[in-house]
Amino acid sequence: MSNRPFKPYPLIMALLLTFLIMPFHEGVSQQKPNMEGTIIVGNKSGNTISLIDRATGKTITQLPTGLQPHEVEVSDDGQLAVVANYGDQENPGNTLSVYNIRQARQTKTIDLGANTRPHGLDWIKGTSKLLVTTEGTQKLLLVDIKKGEILKDLETQQELSHMVAATPNGDRAFVSSIRTGNVTVFDLNSGELLGQIYSGKGAEGIAVSPDGREVWVTNRAENTITVFNTQNLQQITQIACGEFPIRAKFSPNGKYFVVSNAKSGEIAVVHARDKKVIKKIKLRPPVPENKDPQRYFSEFKGTSVPIGVVVPDNQTAYVSNTRSDVVTVFNLKKMKIAKHLPAGKEPDGIHFSPVTLE
Repeated sequence: MSNRPFKPYPLIMALLLTFLIMPFHEGVSQQKPNMEGTIIVGNKSGNTISLIDRATGKTITQLPTGLQPHEVEVSDDGQLAVVANYGDQENPGNTLSVYNIRQARQTKTIDLGANTRPHGLDWIKGTSKLLVTTEGTQKLLLVDIKKGEILKDLETQQELSHMVAATPNGDRAFVSSIRTGNVTVFDLNSGELLGQIYSGKGAEGIAVSPDGREVWVTNRAENTITVFNTQNLQQITQIACGEFPIRAKFSPNGKYFVVSNAKSGEIAVVHARDKKVIKKIKLRPPVPENKDPQRYFSEFKGTSVPIGVVVPDNQTAYVSNTRSDVVTVFNLKKMKIAKHLPAGKEPDGIHFSPVTLE
């Protein structure tokens, strides 16, 4: 055995260094989100989109759309926004409006021909291709936004094929049908219809988890969420939600699933791993008295009718309130409402771009 005296200094220094580094890393993981970028809101009754500066909450501009825009989608690089022009009861729409976000201008209108009432949108990652549902013709279209061309025209065989979500690798697409409660599954490489899986009455909101393993569907007539395996299409579980769950999005890290409950006027936050609702909160923005009751869900009294949802980062969600003409900013870290932002008339579809206006 050595007779050299024990020197604790290297050990003390190592412990001290560990102690100093740990809080630093914890601080980095909890840092505030980058608030740069633009919130894009489709205003159904106004026939416009609002471009809202995320940092200030101020509307920079409003741009015209086609008749009654519904969903909004944004390209991977954040440069382009696409709006589905659904139309009204007498005049079914059949176009997509495309916008350059940085320049705040419309660049083109894409005519979908006989395919009417475009609604659900989802961008195929890493491409210029966009999935579009058309309720009027029971189709799922694959549209090249750069070329303005329809690449694939797939029949869902389901009435009111409403929303669509694709796996991150672009191999599969899932289309919800409000009328039948089914989810139509397509192989996007071959165009093959792989099957119809029953989710629940009024199947509507739909999203694929960021890891691509699960697809979650909100069933508005049953007040539930159904979770399926994206590969074997087997049901994993069903989760009780709020009243009339209508839209939903995952946080980028896949931890939370945020649902807008239109009838109960609240959002529900679900812990995606545990498959449990961990928070419900009423959205309570002011409701103007001069609203057209037939247009703004007259049966949903006492609610702002939250619909569209977007979750740009792991700490923030934005929810459009159709009856209140505002967007609610929700803090996912503190699980509370941060503020309300003015939008246009009857805000519905909503999305986010990291790009700021020139």
